[in-house]
Amino acid sequence: MLKVYMDNCCYHRPFDNQKDNTIRLETQAKIFIQSLIRYKAVQLVYSSVTLQEIADSPFEEKSRSIMEFLEGNAKYFIGRGNEKAMIALTLEIMRTGLKHKDAAHAAYAIIAACDYLITTDKRLLKYADERIRVVNPVNFVQMWEVL
Repeated sequence: MLKVYMDNCCYHRPFDNQKDNTIRLETQAKIFIQSLIRYKAVQLVYSSVTLQEIADSPFEEKSRSIMEFLEGNAKYFIGRGNEKAMIALTLEIMRTGLKHKDAAHAAYAIIAACDYLITTDKRLLKYADERIRVVNPVNFVQMWEVL
């Protein structure tokens, strides 16, 4: 079964202004991915970085909605017990030009042996690594339909 990791940009996509076609398509794809997770067709991994970004958000209602989804549907949590490996891998990934949080999301997805890191972040989408496929929600849905 596929394991996916979504970063916070992806979780927040449904709360963005839906007038833009790209944002609307990414939102619809993200909601479809959530249904795959709810119905156990795909396993969701999240991390301590995800939790920290949610806690740092000034939007309490959005944060609560995301946390409810994670708590009710995520299969795996990866966090504190993996700090040494995560720090080393995050620093390695940052040398490619990614900022700290994006690199940390990628590192956790790799450490958790996820098949996909799903994001709407344009900088993170440019990251290439043989250990993880980084895709936006629309591309993931297109690949899912072929599987």
